[in-house]
Amino acid sequence: MDIIRYKTKGTCSEYIEIQLEDNIIKDVYFHGGCNGNLKGISSLVRGMNINDVILKLNGIKCGSKQTSCPDQLSLALIEYIKNNSKIKSGI
Repeated sequence: MDIIRYKTKGTCSEYIEIQLEDNIIKDVYFHGGCNGNLKGISSLVRGMNINDVILKLNGIKCGSKQTSCPDQLSLALIEYIKNNSKIKSGI
C-alpha cells in the first residue's frame, strides 16, 4: 500500500493523506477544510481508480478561488503518477 501526503495550496484544508493500493483509492483524509463536504468526497472516491478520480475532479474551483479541495486531490494524484513511472495514466 502506498501513502501520499500532499500539502494543499489555495484551499482551507492544509494537507491530504491518500492511501492507495494497485491504483485504487483505499482512503482519503483531508486535514482542515469543510469537514462534512470533505468526508463526503472521501467516501465517494473510495474504491475508485486514480485516473477516474483525476478525470472527475481536476479543475473544480471553489468560489472565486482557482482551485478547490477536490482539485487538490486530483493534483496530488497527478503528482503521484508523475513520480511513479510504473503507473500508466489514463488522462
